[in-house]
Amino acid sequence: MSLHQKKHPVLEKLLETARTVRLDSSSKVLILSDLHMGNGGRRDEFKRNAEIVRSMLSDYYLPGKYSLVLNGDVEELFKFSIEDIAERWGEMYELFLQFEKNGFFWKIYGNHDSDLFEERNYRLSNHLLESIRFRFGDETMLLFHGHQASILLWETYPLVSRAIVLFVRYIAKPMGIRNFSTAYNSRRRFAIEKSIYEFSNEFKIVSVIGHTHRPLFESLSKVDHLNYQIEELCRLFPSAPEEERQAIRERIGELKSMLDACFTEGKKIGLRSGRYNNIVIPSVFNSGCAIGKRGVTALEIDGDHIRLVYWFKEKQGRRFVSDRYHEPEQLGDTGFYRIVLNEDHLDYVFSRLHLLA
Repeated sequence: MSLHQKKHPVLEKLLETARTVRLDSSSKVLILSDLHMGNGGRRDEFKRNAEIVRSMLSDYYLPGKYSLVLNGDVEELFKFSIEDIAERWGEMYELFLQFEKNGFFWKIYGNHDSDLFEERNYRLSNHLLESIRFRFGDETMLLFHGHQASILLWETYPLVSRAIVLFVRYIAKPMGIRNFSTAYNSRRRFAIEKSIYEFSNEFKIVSVIGHTHRPLFESLSKVDHLNYQIEELCRLFPSAPEEERQAIRERIGELKSMLDACFTEGKKIGLRSGRYNNIVIPSVFNSGCAIGKRGVTALEIDGDHIRLVYWFKEKQGRRFVSDRYHEPEQLGDTGFYRIVLNEDHLDYVFSRLHLLA
């Protein structure tokens, strides 16, 4: 057995068994994860952003000819039965399936919805996979939920899963106790991301995950991108014309305020640097989640570009500033906005991966 097989056997199996989907310069794909759909009640986390998700899918991505991949934890089976979820969100299933006419629709399962493989009458059973391998010429982008990187969770999953379901449904839920998932544990989610990062660099592929609820672009978190922007502006300042310096000062002030807010919130949500070693290799992307308090993050593949985007309600997301200086665009008269937080050329991503990994 080779060294890399010993280090990442589960992840390597995902790569070997993944369904291959070929993409080209005309391909358009939306990647959305962690909807955690429930029964529509008070404990249903999806309920808060359901209208944003419905509008962005039906009024932007579907007419925009995007294909769709839901990257795990679409249903919240730790808290609710699939019957209750399907009854409340049946129209969402119909909307998901409409993306087939644009090219394809696939649903990757996560740790909160993997039991759906055992459901005979599950609406999306013909579209359920564990991993997808996007091929761009000779390059590979592997899509999987991400929980597989936790050896303890995955090797003991049947036992752990049943125990979590019993605890959440019959103890935590009635008592109002928060669900203690990886998404809320800074140390564990950093370890999972680091394991996937090492695996991706070893095989020189890009991994696209969900699971931790933390958006990552080119292996970097929001904190990292803010720091890089501040550094770039500081370097520009000395040689900038006097009439441009005030604008640079104001921009640095905005970024510093956002960075301070990240560390303040970090005490609660574990927002921290995504750097796993001294060289940043762009091998891990994370679409974030659809249940954010202020909106929904997602990844778009549009021809030869990849983007991290943020959808939000007016006034709720004003503090999110694009790393590429994009302005928010309203979706019709819905009151929902989309902003590109970051984007890059896929040729650059793969070139940098091969040069540095």
